[in-house]
Amino acid sequence: MKLPGIAAALLAAGLITAPSHATAAQKDPAPGTTTREFGNGPERNEEAATTPEAATLNALRTAPTTKPKPHGYPRQNDLREYPENPADKSIKLGLIPYHAIAPRLNALQDASDRVSAEVIGQSALGRDLYLVTVTAPESAAESAKQDRWRTLIEDDPAKAKRDKTLARDYKTPVWINANIHGDEWEGTDGAFRVIERLATATDATTKAFLRRTRVYVTVTNNPDGRIAGTRQNGNGFDINRDYATNSQPESRAIRDVSIATQPFVMLDEHGYTGTTLIEPATPPHGQNYEYDLYIKNALPNALGMEAAIQRLGYPETARADIPFRDFAPGDWDDWPPIFTPMYAIYQGAIGHTVEIPLAVNRGAYDSLPLAELHRRSAINTDVAAATIEAAIGYADTHRADLLAGQIEQFRRGWAGAPSPDIPDGFVDGFGPEDRYPASFPRAYVIPGGSGQRSAPAAARLVDHLIANDVRVTKARHDFTLNGRRYPAGSYLVDMHQPKRGLANALLEAGRDISALVPQMYDISGWSHRLLWGASVDISRNAAPRVATTPVVIAGPTGSVPPGRDLLLTMRDPADVRAVNALLSMGVAVRQTDAATVVVPAAARASAAAVAKQFGVRFGTAPHGVRGTPFGKPVLAAAVSADELFALREMGFEVRTVSTALLNAGASLAGADVLVVSSGLNYGALNATAKAGVDELLARGGVVTRGATGAAFNAAAGLLPAVAVAGRSDANGVVSVRNTGPVVGAGALPYSFVYSPLWFTGTGFTVEQRYADVPLVAGHWLETAPGQGGAAQAAGQPAVISGGTARGGKAVMFGTEPLFRDHPKGLFASFARALYWSATPEG
Repeated sequence: MKLPGIAAALLAAGLITAPSHATAAQKDPAPGTTTREFGNGPERNEEAATTPEAATLNALRTAPTTKPKPHGYPRQNDLREYPENPADKSIKLGLIPYHAIAPRLNALQDASDRVSAEVIGQSALGRDLYLVTVTAPESAAESAKQDRWRTLIEDDPAKAKRDKTLARDYKTPVWINANIHGDEWEGTDGAFRVIERLATATDATTKAFLRRTRVYVTVTNNPDGRIAGTRQNGNGFDINRDYATNSQPESRAIRDVSIATQPFVMLDEHGYTGTTLIEPATPPHGQNYEYDLYIKNALPNALGMEAAIQRLGYPETARADIPFRDFAPGDWDDWPPIFTPMYAIYQGAIGHTVEIPLAVNRGAYDSLPLAELHRRSAINTDVAAATIEAAIGYADTHRADLLAGQIEQFRRGWAGAPSPDIPDGFVDGFGPEDRYPASFPRAYVIPGGSGQRSAPAAARLVDHLIANDVRVTKARHDFTLNGRRYPAGSYLVDMHQPKRGLANALLEAGRDISALVPQMYDISGWSHRLLWGASVDISRNAAPRVATTPVVIAGPTGSVPPGRDLLLTMRDPADVRAVNALLSMGVAVRQTDAATVVVPAAARASAAAVAKQFGVRFGTAPHGVRGTPFGKPVLAAAVSADELFALREMGFEVRTVSTALLNAGASLAGADVLVVSSGLNYGALNATAKAGVDELLARGGVVTRGATGAAFNAAAGLLPAVAVAGRSDANGVVSVRNTGPVVGAGALPYSFVYSPLWFTGTGFTVEQRYADVPLVAGHWLETAPGQGGAAQAAGQPAVISGGTARGGKAVMFGTEPLFRDHPKGLFASFARALYWSATPEG
């Protein structure tokens, strides 16, 4: 499909569209062509039998491994085009609406053999996510050589360093990510301006640049939010907080782009900070970075982007804020790997967040005159384009040093080299406050067999590590390490590997940084080893001496023993999903205690089906064990988006409620448990709504979390507990003592907090207490001397339960067990609270 008479000016002005495409089809595909795989399906160790993705997953498990045949550039596809949507919020700003992106890319592909566009996944609401590649045409052989060199840089950096042809001819990869926050629009428009210039320019300089470079652009990371004018995606998640977890399809797709392109430089275009902001960031710096390799290029690149926006000549772009240079420690840090550029650093990139200056979202979107909104969005688009142009220019000019730095990062990983001592003044402004060296262990071991707390959790963790390009192997024989015997089939993470920084960032406990900086920009503690529910051991100095096999996907974990009634302990969200699935099938499941269920032998076929689907392992129930029958509870939930996502992910039926919905007539009939953490104020309910809530409180259960939940408890007169608040921005991994029969039964000895609470009083059961030294990793200061700190929380009740004064049962959490779908090892404890509170006494 060629459009005659296309001109670069028309393309740049967006005045053309291509004919509508009913399906996505590759144009002129090379024989045997395959495309890159980008993550957008279910957990890889789980058989979601009713989805198309499951069929692909099952085929991958059984199909022989074949090497895809290479093909060159352009790799052009007819992108499906969406109907015009006049409600798209970008239209008001004079920006590109989502429905215009595919036609524009289709037209560009027809106009230029430098442009390739492909779909890398779908958003939470099913909209296509696009990756655009701009480069000079390559034959299949040339493209295959680039792929081999990219692999060599990671797999054998010493050899890559010696390869003079690679040094001369490897194309500089630069990646631009735009519009990750849906109501920060103009990164998309600035990126399109650069794409169109590179695609259509006829000058020799641009042609030569594209022979040396590949520019990759994810033009909108969040189409759902772009259309709706929301920061979050269609599931209510901030995607730029999801890169340690990858719970959302948008972050999984971008994760895979980062791995597949292995960029030297990466920009994430955001807004709006009043003055353009360009990272590098303030301390604390992620302690697993090779920070010397990063900062020596990140700072001059930022200075170059600042100079580029100054050349625009606007008063609003006279300078930029560069946090490393301009801000105090903790004001804008790069500590957690949850942000896209920070994640990209671990993948070998010099990553930058860029915040364009002038607000056009939220209150400004509704209150400013249209002319002012257009003026601002035009300046913002200029800023986005200028920073992108400057960054790709820097990458081209400094390609030799950037290549050497990426090679050295991966070499250090393979060699197990210690973090270097970076001297003061290494770059302007570098001092002791910037020094966060890592101490990498020699290996992590994820035990198999009886030494593993949860086989589904272990499989999930292994699959997650592999999906993030962390190398995992499986022991072929039993072995001994540090005096402990491990069975064959145990998983090993040898930390002599190229992306050891990311492996350690995901698996280490972390660090208490409370005394180092006065505040943090976002979370400061996380740990998949401590919070995902799997047993993971650390070997500080010794490597396992055992033959291993590289792991592509964790082995199946589901099993059902022969014989009598079956037993399942709910330690993991997969166990909860299995229980809810059985209850939905009508299986007469019984509880022997809060954590353990019995499935009758007659339902063995159903148990086998859920074991296979969710990877859970049933045991054999002791003779004579009966237990108490229970049903699948219906939840009426006033909760945050991440909690709602986690509850539904575990298979619960959830009806969302709030003060406004209940006052408008929403019914609680048929609900068994009221879950309260956000948006429900008992005192603000009208008489009819309050009567409905009171009726549920008399017959059902309540589970609360956080300050909103504690306020609801006090106003409704449920448990005789007084909530004490820690500092509102305190967060991290905490140690707990499990003391109660419901939440505490079989729970992890760790939890997660954000704005932590603890409880005082009597007349309730303490399920968990904060340990004597609560904070393992994170940031938790006192609100005032002797108030609100970790020392005051020590030993205090963190989770409580009991019968309420209204007649039902309640559980109150002062911790954050469902936070951002992240601490998955805590989910089952929350589920146990739901089941218990839904079950009447007697």
